[in-house]
Amino acid sequence: MSRRFNTAGPCRPDLHYMLPAAERLPEAPDLVDQASYFVVHAPRQTGKTTTLRALAEELTASGRHAVLHFSCETGETAGDDYAAAQRAILDTIRQRAEQALPAELRPPPFPPASDTGLLVAALRAWAEACPRPLALFFDEIDALRGQGLLSVLRQLRSGFPERPDHFPASVILCGLRDVRDYKAQSGGDPSRLGTSSPFNVKVESIRLGDFTRDEVRALYGQHAEETGQPFTEAAIDRAVELTGGQPWLVNAMGREIVEKMRVPPAEAITAAHVEEAKERLILARATHLDSLVARLMEPRVRRVLEPLLEGGFAGGDTYDDDASYVRDLGLVAPDRPLRIANPIYREVIVRVLASPAEDAIAVEPRAFVRPDGRFDVARLLREFTAFWREHGAVLAGRMPYHEVAPQLVLMAYLQRVVNGGGHVDREYGVGRGRIDLLVRWPYTGEDGKRAWQREAIELKVWRAGEKDPLPKALTQIDAYLDGLSLDTGVVVIFDRQPGADPESGTRFEEALTPSSRRVTVLRA
Repeated sequence: MSRRFNTAGPCRPDLHYMLPAAERLPEAPDLVDQASYFVVHAPRQTGKTTTLRALAEELTASGRHAVLHFSCETGETAGDDYAAAQRAILDTIRQRAEQALPAELRPPPFPPASDTGLLVAALRAWAEACPRPLALFFDEIDALRGQGLLSVLRQLRSGFPERPDHFPASVILCGLRDVRDYKAQSGGDPSRLGTSSPFNVKVESIRLGDFTRDEVRALYGQHAEETGQPFTEAAIDRAVELTGGQPWLVNAMGREIVEKMRVPPAEAITAAHVEEAKERLILARATHLDSLVARLMEPRVRRVLEPLLEGGFAGGDTYDDDASYVRDLGLVAPDRPLRIANPIYREVIVRVLASPAEDAIAVEPRAFVRPDGRFDVARLLREFTAFWREHGAVLAGRMPYHEVAPQLVLMAYLQRVVNGGGHVDREYGVGRGRIDLLVRWPYTGEDGKRAWQREAIELKVWRAGEKDPLPKALTQIDAYLDGLSLDTGVVVIFDRQPGADPESGTRFEEALTPSSRRVTVLRA
């Protein structure tokens, strides 16, 4: 049986295409050799468990260490019951050791101990009995809560000076977030951990990154080697661009194309296949994507994403911590500038936030296709203007992100009109107060060949106390059009000044950019 792309649970090398663990965490073997305590963190569905489990097996197989990977999830329900949390972890350790380690490396019977020291006593006994230095991967450590988490961290820290003869030589905490944030897991009161760092014996904090382009090529190349069906270089480029290398998305893209779209094995996988797979993934809203969008209503996430979607800045006393939190969730890119992690997340986030408006939009998409097959942008603007006059204020009031509500309504309208025929690409100009949209619409040219019509639309908001944003908008869209090699575009300005009347204030204008490109301006 040939291997396949995996989107559910840890990968197995005999069943799934996967990258070597040592290549994804190259620092880890040396840190284990050095008897270090360290942290590995990454957003969900990045291959963390797959990598850690494979690394544990490889290190044990080397003959130098006894390494066990296990999950702390069973202790989640214990909460502040620290004794129950410890017992749950120790039960998991014993079960995993029986599955993953040879008999001579498994733990001895755990000795009796007080409720405050069950874990430290058990790990001490194991380290003393084990013929090799012991290394433990505590995966999903941040599933623990309250006093349960606090007790585990304190015991690991207290045993650190006794390693390697009387305590595990290396302990690796693995979770969604960096250890600096475990304080909040104690119930929201950082003082409950007693120190500024609950695990101050760690020497490194490693973030498991997204796939590079070479890694995506290597993963897709495994499929080509086993089936003879290659991914073209253009397909790999487009997959990297759309997914940002996010491991679950990369695998989901491959699975969608091979298993769901069933591209014939004799046919090479192209960028067009990748584009179709992207739309199918977005519409399907698989579990991974749903787990991300479920976070959108969290205040910490909203404080970062709302100004980001609008193209503005955010600030405040908690902003840096909030931005770090959203980065650790994987919703925004790990590096600067602050931006949505990848185009697929951008699309899913906007569609979810705009869904209250999209449900209220009743239009016939085919009415916006001209006789020559091109997309009728002028009709789109006219119809949206009438819709906004009648329904705009009510729909904007229903939007979950109020500061970007008008833009969400327009994007919902545009998505409903374009849906099924073309594509809408979105860019958020952080600090530039705008959203750039590119409508790509396929049609048949006069030569009978397929061509793409491209239409650029820039969205801006005129808020109280600000100058008319049109002059700046014309300069901005000029640069946007230049990058797209287009001569015309559209600027939509939503007037949100006090007293603005959508009924009487909605109008069209024609304007020229600084380099004399023609722009249609809709003031709404």
